[in-house]
Amino acid sequence: IDEVRQHRCADPNLTWGFVPTMGYLHAGHLSLVQLSLAGNEKTAVSIYVNPTQFAPTEDLSAYPRNLAGDLAMLEAAGVDLVFTPGDAIMYPPGFQTTVSLSQVTQPLEGSSRPTHFAGVATVVAKLFNIVQPTRAYFGQKDAQQTIVLRQMVRDLNFNLEMVIGPTGREPDGLALSSRNALLSAENRAAAPVVYRALSAAKAAYDAGERSGEALRQIMREVITAVPQARIDYVSAADPRTLQELDVVAEGVLLSTAVFFGKTRLIDNILIEATEGKEQKENKEKNLGSSGFRGV
Repeated sequence: IDEVRQHRCADPNLTWGFVPTMGYLHAGHLSLVQLSLAGNEKTAVSIYVNPTQFAPTEDLSAYPRNLAGDLAMLEAAGVDLVFTPGDAIMYPPGFQTTVSLSQVTQPLEGSSRPTHFAGVATVVAKLFNIVQPTRAYFGQKDAQQTIVLRQMVRDLNFNLEMVIGPTGREPDGLALSSRNALLSAENRAAAPVVYRALSAAKAAYDAGERSGEALRQIMREVITAVPQARIDYVSAADPRTLQELDVVAEGVLLSTAVFFGKTRLIDNILIEATEGKEQKENKEKNLGSSGFRGV
């Protein structure tokens, strides 16, 4: 931590981008790295498989790791600093503090993984304090995580800008994820049904469907047609509060979590509300330096 801070403070006037990861990097991570390199004078990446965001029944020990390969990729990309702490650094003996959010963590992932976001918020708050970035980069695939962390940044007055990059996908539509490496060949072939289900719901929305339950039912029907897939949840929710919508009036976050064997995949499509130019400009002004800037 002291070494990271020394690098960060060597020239306080430089802008720093920061990409927090759990490693086993893929093209989606690298797209965030490229956004940071393009938008800042320096770029830092963290690689840390955070144990506090895994429940005892989840896949912490099975989570894929390849530190040597990750470091080679980041060096080739031109990253300036990589922080690879162990558990004893992040959670030393006597560690007692957690960061918890009361509302946006409850539905969706929070319903299925009730301890998950306290682990995420705590470790990201620590990383923000250690690195002190100008901008922090996250992927849209983890939509609820981006909403939770934006709320934390606002609530705790972190002096940084959140930048959300688009979801990277395989040619068949499967969202890039380190967990894809855990899929059997049969389940990998079945997994693109997740994006097909989301796309079917979006197509219905584009055709005029505004019933939240109808959109959720479309996703269910597409997914359940594939025997390898087991639904955890499907959702058509308000993009800011994550409350399920009866009627879609001002945008919707279509999202789902699906099991293929023991591997759980998440994905989403964000349909943003249509708003006038003046409204959008006023909203961006009100968000200020610690607000959200989409990419």
